[in-house]
Amino acid sequence: MKIKCPKCKEDAELAMDFSLVKCGTCDLEMSYGEYVKFVAHNESRYSDILGDYTGSTEGQTAGSLDEWD
Repeated sequence: MKIKCPKCKEDAELAMDFSLVKCGTCDLEMSYGEYVKFVAHNESRYSDILGDYTGSTEGQTAGSLDEWD
């Protein structure tokens, strides 16, 4: 499946089992979970993407990727 590479914005491939995201243009390779965190952290329109799963985040900051488990 084609998805947008979060690094170079070109087409990337998402494995059929949603296990891996791979971009042939910039050689990005990461798990789908890492991809979701990367996009949520780096693109403002998706900054609250994890809010649906964590409840209210009012008054909290996203932190860094190092703080996300």
